[in-house]
Amino acid sequence: MKSSTLILTASFVLALAACATQEAQKPAPATEPKPAPAPAPAPAPAPTQVIKPAPAAEPKKPAVINLASTELFEFNKATLTNEAKSKLDSEVVAKLKDFGQIRYIIVNGHADRLGSAQYNQRLSERRAEAVRAHLVSKGADASQVETLGFGKTLPTKSCPDQKDRKSLIECLAPNRRVVVEIQGTPR
Repeated sequence: MKSSTLILTASFVLALAACATQEAQKPAPATEPKPAPAPAPAPAPAPTQVIKPAPAAEPKKPAVINLASTELFEFNKATLTNEAKSKLDSEVVAKLKDFGQIRYIIVNGHADRLGSAQYNQRLSERRAEAVRAHLVSKGADASQVETLGFGKTLPTKSCPDQKDRKSLIECLAPNRRVVVEIQGTPR
């Protein structure tokens, strides 16, 4: 029995050795690849200095100057008095120099209610033309000056009929006027 035990033991050892050899010959199971290391975080940007642009100059807005004058004309006349020329020089011509660019100058002539509508219309147009001629003689560009006559259609003062015509003419004086409107860009 010794020999059979020995054979059995030897068989057992060989079987174990064969198993161990087969185990050793088996390829190792595939190991999962190690994940790549996470990329290093990007360096924080260097603090930047925000430079604000200087505030832009505000664009110049068009300016409008209106002048209404009752001292420009005598009753039933379209000729500028010396006082009227001085007033135009100080209130209109002087202000023209404040403009870098003039878009237009409108001269509106007016008359009082005495006389016919056709007569007063023509009189208001002649008054506007007289002011235009004066402005052009002082350097205004003739192509920028437009004239309009409104006759007796836009009175600024209402006066009751009076027996004394001279008093009525004096009362209606504010209606005998010229309105000058200048529009342009100031300097």
